Amino acid sequence: MTVRRASWRIATVTALRRESATSRTLVLDVPDWPGHLAGQHVDVRLTAEDGYSTQRSYSIAAPWRRTQLELTVENVRDGEVSPYLTEVVEIGDELELRGPIGGWFVWSAQQAEPVLLLAGGSGVVPLMAMVREHADQASTAPFRLVYSTRSAVTAIYRDELERAAGAVLQVDWIFTRQAPTAGGRSAGRLSAADLLVDGWLDVQRPAIYVCGPSGFVESAATLLIAAGHEPGRIKTERFGPTGDQR
Repeated sequence: MTVRRASWRIATVTALRRESATSRTLVLDVPDWPGHLAGQHVDVRLTAEDGYSTQRSYSIAAPWRRTQLELTVENVRDGEVSPYLTEVVEIGDELELRGPIGGWFVWSAQQAEPVLLLAGGSGVVPLMAMVREHADQASTAPFRLVYSTRSAVTAIYRDELERAAGAVLQVDWIFTRQAPTAGGRSAGRLSAADLLVDGWLDVQRPAIYVCGPSGFVESAATLLIAAGHEPGRIKTERFGPTGDQR
């Protein structure tokens, strides 16, 4: 069987939105976009005037809305692509992209079981697409997002997530370096205690999605299995060096 690779398309930047001190969202118009699922990603290719070309993969940040596509990009120090996307790109600029890519790490409103989302750093982006799809479709499936980030300054979508939290969406913040001073959990990495919340134990058999740096994903998966969750119900997506646990 021949597998066809998605073709490159031209996307036009129609809006820009700052999401944290180090990240921003690019709203793109892609006239021939075929649609996508929450959790998928795209490849973005940049080509210099001298012909040098480089590309990176970025998760899609919002559900499919006709020709509109959203990417949230975190500025990676010494990166080739992310500094350009977060600091240089302007409204009206055109980008080359290819996708959508991936069909395993996705969530659909047709799924009725509880959903547990674990995010490390910018790994929150594809999980945010799921949160937004959940809201758009008025899904009643219980959602819980556990978001690990260095501090409130680095938290992507913080204001939106705090507004969205409610009866069917629970948001738990894990600040690993500096926690807000007004009470709450002390700063520190994700621990077993953070996962042992009534209604989210293994007996509820939630669908679980984990995304973030490799170190975070490995640690989170180990904690989940130790808590009794079935390995087959844990879907993971990772990036970056293995030692980064956010």
